[in-house]
Amino acid sequence: MYSDRIKQLSYKHGFLACGIAKAENLPLASRQLKDWLDMGYHGEMAYLENHFDKRTDLRNLVEGAKSILCLAFNYFPEPRNKTDFKIARYAYGDDYHIVIKEKLFALMADIQNLIPSFTGRAFVDSAPVMERQWAERAGIGWIGKNSLILRKGVGSYFFLAEIICTIELDADKPETDHCGTCTACIDACPTQAIVQSQVIDSRLCISYQTIEKKEPSTLSIEESKSWIYGCDICQEVCPWNRFAEANNEPRFSPRDIVDWSAEEWRIASKDLSLIKKQITRSAMERAGIEKIASQGFTQLNATKP
Repeated sequence: MYSDRIKQLSYKHGFLACGIAKAENLPLASRQLKDWLDMGYHGEMAYLENHFDKRTDLRNLVEGAKSILCLAFNYFPEPRNKTDFKIARYAYGDDYHIVIKEKLFALMADIQNLIPSFTGRAFVDSAPVMERQWAERAGIGWIGKNSLILRKGVGSYFFLAEIICTIELDADKPETDHCGTCTACIDACPTQAIVQSQVIDSRLCISYQTIEKKEPSTLSIEESKSWIYGCDICQEVCPWNRFAEANNEPRFSPRDIVDWSAEEWRIASKDLSLIKKQITRSAMERAGIEKIASQGFTQLNATKP
């Protein structure tokens, strides 16, 4: 009974989906994570080696955890004009960590009004939580060959979030795979970062190179395909994303930098405060002003007549 009521509350706060999983160990995900780390596919993201026991069993992260509420929130924007300076769609607006966390706290307050004994912790890509594995288990979608969660009738342009709680709730059935024989994402990756289905060598990934890598990207202009921050290529070619619809969250409205022309980037090359103003309190802060500037100016030079 409570499970359905909680899902209805999540829709009230703008989430497009809510699924529930039982808090337990993830033995298969544990082996897969270990193999991925052993291959060095995480590159410079050493933090992914930490808290292995918490990543694979959330009961080690939240004491008394019984259930995981897995939630999805749409970030797909209205269509944009094509530009030589591309930014991943999830970073167009305000920082999703802040926006989604606020919504999670509001949802938790409503759940506590419904169930006074409810206690839990909210997470948005900020703790050792294997979000995609839990989302799949909770029926939000399935892990596609590009390692992202895909949902029927929606696609993959959505954020994942979790509320790990200490009450028993009815668990949903895990979603099954619906990628079939399609290899569009694997075929389209310009750096061949998808080394096998659901396995990404981050070191080759444009998103890793333009965000996580501390030093400037080592990709050529031809490989980077004009991406300044992140990359959406494997999502753009996915047939399931033909169902994507624009979100209605005002704080995810694109900032001006998303549509900057070459001339605007040229002006910013002489005044980095313009870039700072654009990325403050956005997801792009993770890469930093200097890295984004460097990548933008590299592309600027490449587009000179």
